[in-house]
Amino acid sequence: MNDHNYDAIVVGSGISGGWAAKELCEKGLKTLVLERGRNVTHKDDYPTMHTPPWEFPLRGQLPLELRQENPVVSRCYAFKDDADHFFVKDKEHPYIQDKPFDWIRGYQVGGKSLLWARQVQRWSKYDFEGPGRDGFAVDWPIRYEDIAPWYSYVERFIGVSGNKDGLETLPDGEFLPPWEMNKVERIVQERILGAYPDRKFVIGRCAHLTKPQPHHTAQGRGQCMARSLCQRGCPFGAYFSSNSSTLPAAAATGNLTLRPHSVVHSLIYDDAKGKVTGVRIVDALSKETTEYFAKVIFVNASALNSNLILLNSRSERFPNGLGNDNGLLGTHIAFHNYRGSLSASIEGHLDSYYYGRRPTAVMLPNFRNVKRQEMDFLRGYMSFYSAGRGSWGAARNEDFGPDFKEANSEAGPWGVYMMMQGETIPKLSNRVYLDDTQQDEWGMPQLRVDVGYDDNDEKSLRDFLDQGAEMLESAGCKNIRQNDSRQAPGLDIHEMGGVRMGRDPKTSLLGSHHQMHACPNVYVTDGASMTSTGTQNPSLTYMACTARAVDHAVGALKKGDM
Repeated sequence: MNDHNYDAIVVGSGISGGWAAKELCEKGLKTLVLERGRNVTHKDDYPTMHTPPWEFPLRGQLPLELRQENPVVSRCYAFKDDADHFFVKDKEHPYIQDKPFDWIRGYQVGGKSLLWARQVQRWSKYDFEGPGRDGFAVDWPIRYEDIAPWYSYVERFIGVSGNKDGLETLPDGEFLPPWEMNKVERIVQERILGAYPDRKFVIGRCAHLTKPQPHHTAQGRGQCMARSLCQRGCPFGAYFSSNSSTLPAAAATGNLTLRPHSVVHSLIYDDAKGKVTGVRIVDALSKETTEYFAKVIFVNASALNSNLILLNSRSERFPNGLGNDNGLLGTHIAFHNYRGSLSASIEGHLDSYYYGRRPTAVMLPNFRNVKRQEMDFLRGYMSFYSAGRGSWGAARNEDFGPDFKEANSEAGPWGVYMMMQGETIPKLSNRVYLDDTQQDEWGMPQLRVDVGYDDNDEKSLRDFLDQGAEMLESAGCKNIRQNDSRQAPGLDIHEMGGVRMGRDPKTSLLGSHHQMHACPNVYVTDGASMTSTGTQNPSLTYMACTARAVDHAVGALKKGDM
C-alpha cells in the first residue's frame, strides 16, 4: 500500500482535472492523476501540427467507411483526418441512448482541452441567481462575488483575449489585447445597437495568447498565429490546454505522478472508517485491477463519466452510488441548445477584406429573462455572429486560361452567420443511469443516457430565430435564412449536471465548495457539478471553481478536517 498512497488523487486530466493537479501540486500535495487514455506530451504527440492540407490523402476529410463506422463522433465539426486520433471512436467506449444523444469524448492526457473551442466568458450575477429566483432548479450555493477572484486568478494564468466592455450581463475580466472585428462585423454591430440599444455585440473572449506575458513565456507558451489548426494541438502553446500549461506546471513541482491508461472503476468507501479512502482502477491495456489511496479525491472525468464513476461506486453504505442518499445522482442533466442558426448576405464593401483566421466570433450576452421572468419560456440564449467572404474558386463559366484564373482568385460577396447557445433547464427526467446487463471491456456497466429537448427549448429556439432575423434585417442583411439543425443533445459538448451543487443535501449532492455532502473528502468540479447551465460557455467556470475547491480542500487538510 505504501507505493499506492498519495495526498490527493485527481480523476481526469482535462480542463478541470489539469487545474486540480496544478493547484494541489503547487500547494505541496503529492498528487496522482489518473487518465483513462494514452499519454500525450505537448508538441511531441501532435503528429499533424505542421502538416499542410495537400499531404492529407483526402485533404483533411475522412474516408466514407470511417464515417459510417462512427455516426456519432463524425457529427463533431473537428472530427477530421488531422485530429481523429484525439477522439473516441464509437465502438471504443459504447453507451446506450434511450433518446438520441451524441456523446463526444477525447480519451488522452489533456482530454478535450486539446479540442475545445476555447471561448471563455465569466458568468454574471444573474446566472447564479436565476435558478433560486425563478425556481427552475435548486439555488446555487455560491454567487458571482464568491467566484470573481478565482475567475481573475484563472484568467491571468491561462491568458484570455478580450475587451473591457462594461456589461453587467457579461462581467469584464483580466484580459490580453482583443481580437478585432472586420469592417462588416462593425457595421452590423453598430446598426443592431442603433435599432436595439440594449443589445451590444462585443468581440468574443477566448483563451488565446494575443500578447504573452512573462509567466506565459516562462511556461514555453507563445503568441497565437491565427492558423485555425487548434484541434491538431498547438505547437506554440498559444491556446490554453492542460498539456501546454497546467500539467507542466504541476510536474515542475516534483509532486505529480501521472498514470495514463487508467480506467477508474469506482471510488473506495471504507464502511469502518466512514469515508472514501481511494480509487479502484482497471488498467486499460492489461485489464488488471489496482487500488490507490489518498486523503482527498477530485473527480474530474468529464460530466457524464463522473456520473458513471460515482454511480458505480457502490458500497454497503451507498448501494445506489456514492453519496446518493437522496436518489438524485445522475439526474437533472442539462446542456446547451445549439440548434438555431441564421445565414444572410449583405451588399457592398467589396473593397474590404480581413487577414488571418481569428479564433473567436462576435457575441451578444443573453437579453431574455435576465432580471425577471418576461417570456413564455424560462431563461434565454447567448448569440454569436461572424461576417466573411467566401466563394473562392467558384467561377466556373470562364474559358480556361488567364480569365479563369483571375475570376477564381477573387473573393465573393459578404455573408453573415449567426448562431445560438441556449440555456436548457435541468429536469429530473433528463438523467443518466447504469445498465448492469451490459458491460464495456473493462467490466464497467454501460451508461444509459435519457436526455432530450422539451417545449421550453422549442420556444427559446423559435425566439432566437425570430429575433436573430429581425436583428440581421435591421443591419441591412438580405436573403436571411433560418435553420434548425435538429441535432441531438450532446453535440454541443456542454453537458452538465447529475452531481449538482446546492444548499440542501435533500436536493443536491455537493455543497458550496464542491464537496459531496455525504463524503466531504470527495470533490467534483467538472461539468457534473453544475446546478444550471447559464447561457455562457462553461469552461472558465469549471476552472475557477476547481481552483477555489482545491484552496478549500488544502485548508481543510491542514485543519485536520479530513
